[in-house]
Amino acid sequence: MSNIPSDLKYAKSHEWLKVAADGTALVGITDYAQNSLGDITFVQLPKVGATLKAGESFGVVESVKAASDVYAPAGGTVLEVNKALDANPEKVNQAPYTDAWMLKLQLTNPAEANSLMTPEDYAKVTG
Repeated sequence: MSNIPSDLKYAKSHEWLKVAADGTALVGITDYAQNSLGDITFVQLPKVGATLKAGESFGVVESVKAASDVYAPAGGTVLEVNKALDANPEKVNQAPYTDAWMLKLQLTNPAEANSLMTPEDYAKVTG
């Protein structure tokens, strides 16, 4: 069974969103997604300043099995990308919810997070 932290929101496309009180949010892929992909070998992320719409592809995660697009669970402007993933893409396999966050967004509309799945709903999708 996948690890599904209770303090996150989830997209059907297997990304997570962690909203902070200041209207920013961290984005990454779920434990289920990294497990399905296998050993991650490369992560491509957008440039700081890019504007993303909810559901829009923002990057690619490549593994020994496949390359998979990664989608924005909510719209916003990219404030920061996790540069550590350039040299250590395997962090996505090791710590998908902590060290391997991918983006920090300034959310366009923080209420958009309310349309994402709860941990319980995501567990049903991946169960």
